[in-house]
Amino acid sequence: MSAPLTKPAPLPEELAAPERTGRRGSALVQRLVVVRELGIVAALVLLVVATVVANPRFLSGQNVRDLLLSAAILTVLAAGQTMVIITRNVDLSVGSVLGLSAYASGTLMVVAPGTPVVVVVLAGMAVGAVCGLLNGAIVAVAGVPSLVVTLGTLYAFRGLDSLWASSADRLQINAADLPSGFKSLGTARLLGVPVLFLVAVVVVLVVGYYLRTFRSGRELYGIGSAPEAARLSGIPVGRRVLTAFVVNGALAGLAGVLYAARFQTLDTTAGTGQELFVVAAAVVGGVAIFGGSGSVYGAALGALLLTTIGTALPQLGLDPFWRDAAVGGLILAAIALDRALQLRLAARLRGRNARRDR
Repeated sequence: MSAPLTKPAPLPEELAAPERTGRRGSALVQRLVVVRELGIVAALVLLVVATVVANPRFLSGQNVRDLLLSAAILTVLAAGQTMVIITRNVDLSVGSVLGLSAYASGTLMVVAPGTPVVVVVLAGMAVGAVCGLLNGAIVAVAGVPSLVVTLGTLYAFRGLDSLWASSADRLQINAADLPSGFKSLGTARLLGVPVLFLVAVVVVLVVGYYLRTFRSGRELYGIGSAPEAARLSGIPVGRRVLTAFVVNGALAGLAGVLYAARFQTLDTTAGTGQELFVVAAAVVGGVAIFGGSGSVYGAALGALLLTTIGTALPQLGLDPFWRDAAVGGLILAAIALDRALQLRLAARLRGRNARRDR
């Protein structure tokens, strides 16, 4: 006769305590992320209200559609950048990847005018994924800091784009060179909402679902919080970081195709300087530059806030120069806030543990 089943013995107190502390810390971090995102929504609402007071036509249908179109590309870039920053890395080459992918997709349509739009999108994403693979391989395999690597590839990819354009004697691709089916993508609407913005929403939802639901997505947070601890716990750190860079590159490639569809005039300067706004959107949106916390939804809100700032300043009669100043100030404020929240979180956890041990 088989022995009766017995309940497993409870964990010793010294082993159970760290697990409870980790759960409490995770809950607190999640609460702080939600607070940050609500703060962005509040700032966005205040900015819109102030602009509407100054110019009631700010929320006209065409202005809102233009705002959403401008936010779409930055949102897609911020979604990919979020995955990289969560792992305690950064990709400064996304603007150049966007430009290279936009030029590649435009060239494909010039050389093969009958190419389906889906194939053009996949080709642009493939170009971006290869760039991301190069960045990720150097960072994950060679162990070179991502800041150094992507600063170098920022110029390398831009130089490759310029070399390609000059050798092909095609320094600029104009709207007349692109097929009408592709150009209609940039102006298409569904229920009054620009299709490009809906694409950005889908990207955010997919990335958010992956980070929250899949084990490999949750492991990115563990890598960003404590890389050595993650490695010792069996997480394939190098593979996960490489994946984050490849996905980020593919989304930058998608953003390049969206850029081509919207502006329809392509040259080697496309995406120049975009990396500042991409990193800013993620950081302002609550993605900690130190890694390990944040959400893609916050990054999307950050992208919408920065786009609205750029659109609202002329309406308020301010020089567009102040957009760059505002972005810089928001980055510094976000980093300072992240640091203050980290210190507060650590103090609260220490206080709770001290009270429990009494």
